[in-house]
Amino acid sequence: MFYYPSEIIELKMKNFILSILFLFSGTLLAQQRDLNYYLEQAKNNSPLINKNKNDNKIAELDLKQIRSILYKPEINLESSVLLAPIVSHDNNSSRFELISNGADKYNGYDLASTDGGQYQALVNLKQPLFTKSQFNIYSDKNDISHKINENKIVLTIHETEQLVTYQYLICLKSKMQIENSVMLLKVLDDQLQTLQKLVESAIFKQTDYLLLQIERQNYDYDYKCFQAEYKDNLYDLNLICGINDTSLLDIKDVYFQLNPDTIAQSSFLTSYKLDSLNIISDQSINELKYKPQVNFFANAGLNAVYIPTYNRLGFCAGITFSWNIYDGNQKNIEREKSKLNLHTLVFEKNNFLTQQDINKTKILNQIHSLNQRILLAEEQIILYSKLLDVYSKELTQGEMSVMDYKNLLKDITAKKQQSLLMKIEEQQLINSYNYWNF
Repeated sequence: MFYYPSEIIELKMKNFILSILFLFSGTLLAQQRDLNYYLEQAKNNSPLINKNKNDNKIAELDLKQIRSILYKPEINLESSVLLAPIVSHDNNSSRFELISNGADKYNGYDLASTDGGQYQALVNLKQPLFTKSQFNIYSDKNDISHKINENKIVLTIHETEQLVTYQYLICLKSKMQIENSVMLLKVLDDQLQTLQKLVESAIFKQTDYLLLQIERQNYDYDYKCFQAEYKDNLYDLNLICGINDTSLLDIKDVYFQLNPDTIAQSSFLTSYKLDSLNIISDQSINELKYKPQVNFFANAGLNAVYIPTYNRLGFCAGITFSWNIYDGNQKNIEREKSKLNLHTLVFEKNNFLTQQDINKTKILNQIHSLNQRILLAEEQIILYSKLLDVYSKELTQGEMSVMDYKNLLKDITAKKQQSLLMKIEEQQLINSYNYWNF
């Protein structure tokens, strides 16, 4: 009978560490976070969503500004002093005159054009008239801009959900790999304890025990790799969601289903419709300059061409009318540009519909094929589990080799890993399908 004190101590320490890991896993379960938590955090911390919300507020302020321009008078103060001094040579003498009283011989501006100077201190008022139709066009433009921003928010949220969900599934894959590794380590530790007794009974050799011990170290190495991978993936998930948190938390399992085909208007297609309306609205605004413009104006104050006195205070009022009759055919050029932009949108929309249909069909075929392979893998895992039970009993009775047992564990590990990856891939494909079917 052989005893290996160092191996026994090491095995007990590993069992103790494994128990701590299970206890730690239970602690994590009390601090679980689900997918909805990360989705909400990503929405709240999204710069694009925040920008679109602020763009809506800016659009409202723009409309208020246009309302003020079109409906409210513009009042401003204007003052100026203009002097045109001369050098007079009358009476055979030269003298500087700031304001001439009517020199005949002089150097300077023509007195008829200067009138001695100009003195102004006026309050000016300008009020646009007949602007309701213009404001309605700007109001329609504002309404379209608001809908575009709201649709951008919807699409940004949808894209954020797809991205966050994809990363969440990557984290979930690492978590499931950790759980599988823990289960395998427990199986190996149980068998190592049994094998230790069989070695002591001289049923198995010490080399058999060392061989299984080395295999246990290999699985422990994989376990540590999955732990590090889970931590890195969780950091990436926090980064995408804008969460400043470095704690290692557990995440809940998810299961997605295919969304039914959209009956209502797709938000993807809504963006093309709104972009078309926006082009038409911009064209309507551009053509406002070709409509008659009528303004009421008035001013009051001081307006004189000689040194002013109080009898030069007064006021005036009137109406201005302007109408752009011809500007080199620019109006028709702008209309042609708008037509081309609309044609581009129609082409892009049709191209998107083609891509959407191809992607949905492709993903459905991939899911169908994957489901068949998952069912086959599950059936194989069940058979492997039954075979493992038989091998474990035979191992305890010394009726099979440790090498065969080790190879079986490798096959089971590979098959479970394959099944896990296929299940995660299926969820990712469903996530992609639901993204396009929106």
